[in-house]
Amino acid sequence: MLSSLLGFVILALSMEHMIVILVIVLLLFGGKKIPELMRGLGKGIREFNDAKNNVKSEIENAGKEEPKKEN
Repeated sequence: MLSSLLGFVILALSMEHMIVILVIVLLLFGGKKIPELMRGLGKGIREFNDAKNNVKSEIENAGKEEPKKEN
């Protein structure tokens, strides 16, 4: 979902818009902070996808598990 939304946004923006956005980001964060910012963004996206996959697998496996019998 996120990747399709990101793809749509990228296609909707022209090259001039992208350049303006990149210049603004460069001015706000500086050249040294951008790699750190992107690394944090990538880590956040990775953690989100891991959590999403864990929830999905738990939901899929919920019906397959046998209930525990109590004595």
